[in-house]
Amino acid sequence: MQLPAQQLATHLSKGLRSLYTLHGDEPLLVQEAADAIRAAARAQGYTERTVHTVTGANFDWSEVLAAGGSLSLFADKQIVEVRIPSGKPGKEGSVALQQLAENAAGNDSTLTIVLLPKLDRQTKTGAWFGALDGNGVTIELMPVERAALPQWIAQRLAQQGQKVTSGDEGHRTLQFFADRVEGNLLAAHQEIQKLALLYPQGELSFEQVESAVLNVARYDVFKLSEAVLAGQPARVQRMLDGLQAEGEAEVLVHYTLSEDIRALKRVKDAMAEGRPLPVALREQRVWGVKEKLYERALPRLGATALDNLLNAAHTVDGIVKGLKAPGWPNDGWQALHRLAMDLCRECTAQQGQPARAKIGA
Repeated sequence: MQLPAQQLATHLSKGLRSLYTLHGDEPLLVQEAADAIRAAARAQGYTERTVHTVTGANFDWSEVLAAGGSLSLFADKQIVEVRIPSGKPGKEGSVALQQLAENAAGNDSTLTIVLLPKLDRQTKTGAWFGALDGNGVTIELMPVERAALPQWIAQRLAQQGQKVTSGDEGHRTLQFFADRVEGNLLAAHQEIQKLALLYPQGELSFEQVESAVLNVARYDVFKLSEAVLAGQPARVQRMLDGLQAEGEAEVLVHYTLSEDIRALKRVKDAMAEGRPLPVALREQRVWGVKEKLYERALPRLGATALDNLLNAAHTVDGIVKGLKAPGWPNDGWQALHRLAMDLCRECTAQQGQPARAKIGA
């Protein structure tokens, strides 16, 4: 049974199930959900806990099955946690998880919690995941996207009796906070807790938040790609600066930008040959958030603009590898800034009209 994360507290207040599967790539949210389940379990007499972390193909699944099927001499009820950091249990693990799920059904003495990273669509259709979902409660912990981050921060502040000032100043405060912690929810949580230690309950000014919150953003190239395709130049500039400051490899940033350009070109060419946009996107393995961004950007991108972007990406490939190109900065990061901004402008150009700045100019 799939349960929305926001309904977990209500669900636990009505009673525990014997099997929970948590999956997602946001450690803070996974940890908080697991903590909530453990707390509810302790309140109901689950006094012992064992943790099994699956490492490599030689992991001994018999220990997990034995733990789930036996009771401690010192506890009537126990919690058995199975952590699979890779999200790939392997053939033996798949069989073991199916057996574990079947054994957990109706077992009032053992609470089993399976912790997994973000899973792809194919994994979710596998037999072992189906068994976990069919015999217990499955919760997907989705990341907090940038647009929702200010509201998430406001809610967390409210939980500790604090809030920002009303009106434009409060909006600016939350946006500032979100800019500083974007991509690192755990750091955001820690900074919110810091504000509770520094200031009493009540209203927080912009100056108080600014002086307390560190620049702890953990930028990643995939979020950069989304910002570029969405046509958010200020965010793109900030993320590029952050990636550079954090020592990200120039070639990885270039690869991400150039892959988007190549994929946009291939989808555009496929559409020109008569394939519907949804089909062309699937063929290029574009889905999720990027699917929506591609659908928005493609009508604005003409064939000439894409050809120019492709040539620019080829030029920047040489620059980040130490080559020089006429009319381009010699510094790799400066060249990446220009390429990203060129693509960003084209993705927001008026339909049928070229972007104001000539690509590569």
